[in-house]
Amino acid sequence: MSTSRQILLNSFNELLQPERFKDYGPNGLQVEGKETISRIVSGVTASRALIEAAIEQKADAIFVHHGLFWRGMDGRITGWMKQRIQLLLAHDINLFAYHLPLDAHPEFGNNAQLGRVLGLQADQRFGEQDLGFAGPADFKSAADLARHVQHALGRQVTLADPGNGREIRRVAWCTGGAQSFFESAIAAGADAFITGEISEPQAHLARETGVAFLAAGHHATERYGAPAAAAHVAQQLGLEHVFIEIENPA
Repeated sequence: MSTSRQILLNSFNELLQPERFKDYGPNGLQVEGKETISRIVSGVTASRALIEAAIEQKADAIFVHHGLFWRGMDGRITGWMKQRIQLLLAHDINLFAYHLPLDAHPEFGNNAQLGRVLGLQADQRFGEQDLGFAGPADFKSAADLARHVQHALGRQVTLADPGNGREIRRVAWCTGGAQSFFESAIAAGADAFITGEISEPQAHLARETGVAFLAAGHHATERYGAPAAAAHVAQQLGLEHVFIEIENPA
């Protein structure tokens, strides 16, 4: 089966409601390709490697979390940007990208899907634009939680452990580069906070507040939303969908 570009765009917009968010770049259709779409490839980032893999899959559209255009970036189409766009245009592939709307969706978003992978069920939203999730947990210590996250995601976790032996009864999380949400997570009553990246201040805050901070990788925490949302819409419209994982150490 196939559908039109506009119907696919409308379906993504209806699901993710980008108009609700103040974001760092354009959500929705970023590069226009062919009018009729039968196969969608999803991935985390619109890298050249993902675009090349989508071409091999004969995709008509790519759906990602990290698109090509961001606020404040150099607007010139040169170098790596030219190469990515040239590939998309040469093969008439549509590029759809949703940033914060994909983080926030309560079922198919990055935070909801990370919670599913970690066995956490959110009962609270917090932070800027309600992007953060929080819910009950049962871990004997921050180290115990870190081992669980490492096993679930298959990668090393950076743990800022306050060293107070505190049991983890409530966990807050926000995928990607959400280290600035740590103070909001503390205010929301979390015993531990999980995100993708750590900056210098968070280790000090963890020690001084007694709340553990876990950095589990930007890409690693955001691998699950794009395929979940794309698969859902593809099923609704009777389209083929393939998720392509591009290895990323981040």
